[in-house]
Amino acid sequence: QVRLAESGGGLVQAGGSLRLSCTISAPPFSIYSIGWFRQVPGKGREFVSGISWIGREANYADSVKGRFTISIDNTKKILYVQMNSLRPEDTAVYYCAASRLQTSVPVVDSGYTDWGQGTQVTVSS
Repeated sequence: QVRLAESGGGLVQAGGSLRLSCTISAPPFSIYSIGWFRQVPGKGREFVSGISWIGREANYADSVKGRFTISIDNTKKILYVQMNSLRPEDTAVYYCAASRLQTSVPVVDSGYTDWGQGTQVTVSS
């Protein structure tokens, strides 16, 4: 069984930074990719970034390229996303997601099989 727990959300001013963490509980060799999505009320989940379990492949949404950096400590089983130069439009609930599918890093939510509960990020202008 895969369990994901996000932390690190909060309120930050525009231009500021936050680092989100996702603690992963999963059987060995069960996860191929892991990533971050975000969602605002009334809209679907938006891909933010994803990375392969061994860290060789990473994808980013165009909206966060150059500002967000995803990383994984697969020994400690923690996923991170460092978010810099935050903008009000980055305000959302951020979800950690894991994929047990043997594919390249998915960039759509249907490519992920397990989800965390989410953490709120609010960027004030």
